[in-house]
Amino acid sequence: MNEDIDQQNEQSSFQSSDPPVRQSDSGRYCWVCFATEEEDREASWVQPCNCRGTTKWVHQSCLQRWVDEKQKGGNMGKVTCPQCQTEYIIVFPNMGMLVLILDTVDGIIYKGCPFMAAGIVVGAVYWCAVTYGAITVMQVIGQKEGLSVMEQADPLILLVGLPAIPVALLLGKMIRWEDAVLNFMRRKLKKVPIIRYVVPFSIDTALNADAQATTENDLPPLSTPISATRVLCGALLMPTIASLFGKIFFDSVKSNFHKTILGGLAFVALKGCLKIYHKQQQYIRQCQRKILDYTESNISAYIHNRESE
Repeated sequence: MNEDIDQQNEQSSFQSSDPPVRQSDSGRYCWVCFATEEEDREASWVQPCNCRGTTKWVHQSCLQRWVDEKQKGGNMGKVTCPQCQTEYIIVFPNMGMLVLILDTVDGIIYKGCPFMAAGIVVGAVYWCAVTYGAITVMQVIGQKEGLSVMEQADPLILLVGLPAIPVALLLGKMIRWEDAVLNFMRRKLKKVPIIRYVVPFSIDTALNADAQATTENDLPPLSTPISATRVLCGALLMPTIASLFGKIFFDSVKSNFHKTILGGLAFVALKGCLKIYHKQQQYIRQCQRKILDYTESNISAYIHNRESE
């Protein structure tokens, strides 16, 4: 009996000498693949950050794949934990001086290529602007005269002045002088009979009784959104259109430069008048619109009008 008690005491003392098993270690759970320690006992586990609880453990292989996705093919980018934002400690084996040099050169090329590409794009745009400016000069004042002027001019002036031509055309195209003129005519010239007959400025002359109660805040905006492609095409085609208008309407003028300038002014004036008239008509049409009741008669009339259009 005493021998049995001694054996039990020895077993209890042997068991108490083992390190206590932490409850958190017995429940490892990979937050990448959602696998537990019981499902894969041979997998290598790592605790790479300051997270606590079930999210502090992760498979080494799963974390490697996740880091590769975050670094997007590179190996030098910093990666942090998505939960606690702790930066992972990533170490690499020593592969020799040659590999280190190649990695350094590859990193310099990788970081410098965006700046090089941006410089190439800017250079290409600049020389396109220079070429366009030279063509515009020959188009406006004539081919022989333009070549003579550019040959006698200082190279620095040409390098600055020629690319400034398309820039000036783009800036001039973005000036909406028609809106300012239309706004002035709506406020000051709406009482003139001739102008009022050609371009109706008063809302109550063109609207019915229901639309007369419209307030200024309910009226459509005067300006339309700017279209980048329309501004670009209009600005770059302006010298060609001005030269064409000059040859058609001012052929008696001997100077090709004066002819082109007069043609450009005539085109801008004609286009501006048509645009002012069109905007005012759109303004009146917008104020006159109504939303009808959803009835069968209105539906049939609406479908009939759509088909006829």
